[in-house]
Amino acid sequence: MENKKKPVPNKSLTDRIWALFASVKLAVVIFTLIAMTSIVGTIVEQNADPEKNIKILAKFFGDSAAVPVYNILNKLGFMDMYHSWWFVAFLLAFAANLIICSIDRLPRIWKLVKEPIHPLSADLLEKTSIRRSLPVKAKPAQAKELVRSAMKQIGFTPQEAAGGEAGDRGDQLFAEKGNYSRLGVYITHLSILVILAGAIIGLFFGFNGFLNLPEGETSSVAYKDQGKEIPLGFELRCDNFEVSYYGESDMPKAYKSWLSVYENGKKVMEKAIVVNDPLTYKGITFYQSSFGMVPNTTGKGTIILKIKAPGGQSQDIQAKVGDSFVIPGTSVQGQITDFSPALSLDASGKPFTYDTQLKNPAVFIKFSGPGMNASGWILKRFPQTWALSDGSRVEFLDYWGVEYTGLQVRKDPGVGIVYLGCIAMAIGLFMSFFMSHRRIWVAVSEDKGGSKITIGASAHRNRAAFENRVDKLVALIGGSPKGGNQ
Repeated sequence: MENKKKPVPNKSLTDRIWALFASVKLAVVIFTLIAMTSIVGTIVEQNADPEKNIKILAKFFGDSAAVPVYNILNKLGFMDMYHSWWFVAFLLAFAANLIICSIDRLPRIWKLVKEPIHPLSADLLEKTSIRRSLPVKAKPAQAKELVRSAMKQIGFTPQEAAGGEAGDRGDQLFAEKGNYSRLGVYITHLSILVILAGAIIGLFFGFNGFLNLPEGETSSVAYKDQGKEIPLGFELRCDNFEVSYYGESDMPKAYKSWLSVYENGKKVMEKAIVVNDPLTYKGITFYQSSFGMVPNTTGKGTIILKIKAPGGQSQDIQAKVGDSFVIPGTSVQGQITDFSPALSLDASGKPFTYDTQLKNPAVFIKFSGPGMNASGWILKRFPQTWALSDGSRVEFLDYWGVEYTGLQVRKDPGVGIVYLGCIAMAIGLFMSFFMSHRRIWVAVSEDKGGSKITIGASAHRNRAAFENRVDKLVALIGGSPKGGNQ
């Protein structure tokens, strides 16, 4: 007789789509596409001026091909890749693949998780992946108690089945641990979906911007690339800004901004921020990122001095170039006649301004009065220039109102969801790599006036580690792994 093959039923369109999205191969393809496009999105600067990206592309493709390549990438959406429809489609397809893969495989795994452990027959016990046997001199009742105690010592609380129930003449003790560890991979899948959800929420409901805020000024908007305004919903004011330097060099050591938040004309929050210690208000975070001089303000700032007389009297003053002041308790008068944002001396000792930025600010003051007829430069960063010959002291505290603080402004409503997903991923990965579903059966039967102990065990992961624990069980019962392996 001829063997006739049964016809394979035609799958419906729904079944074929389901099978496609349940495929691990599709996951690899989608993940590869996301990775490759992300590389391009990392090389080109997102939402930047065309000139910047053309210069970047010229390094890879040459000057002649840079503009055509830029135009192609721009039409494909790579200049704002993370908001493009196709990139979001990749993310959604990857999410759908994870969901369908999990749904397709979860019922079988869930059955293994929830199915309680049962005693095994002698035949099935011999087929377990880990097997040990040893004789003991104790009677079966005593041997059983010995086994029970040993199982508890290695972390298992055994159940017991009589000989008939176990399918053999002897009794059997059995236990399992870590059955829920089989779900680790699905917790990891869920964590990826949560992270993707948080990322998409951040993409479409958050923003990245910047704000160059001068000292003493207030802004109710931040800016995206190309000058697009982003309303904040409140006002931010820069009360003060300060830079400290390494020694006498011009290398910035730290920079600090004193910021205040206003709503309806009232101050609701204030904070001094530095790098890695931002201000956050209503989900919008302001990071200290840069600083600089406001254009065309040299000589227009407010000079803040602390004047100390020889007798100890002191006074803080605010002045401009050309203003005069009197040292308290004396008749000595000082007049500010010049200012330099960055003062230095040439080889002949003549002062000159070497930079337009506020790197080494100095004021030139003329003093006149009884017993005092002097003039000179007083430098903010060099306190040794503050002392006068009569014991007075003129401290240069600040030159205010000419610098701006450069703030990176970020709103990401999905960041909390991403953190939650990361925590779930850590739990899932720990369960997947460091935990396993471990089951153990120990049969106790009478043998030549003593007892025979037969051990069967299995672990769906980390079998070698579990074998060590089974060997410890053998040693605790009183046998030796040598000669007891089968």
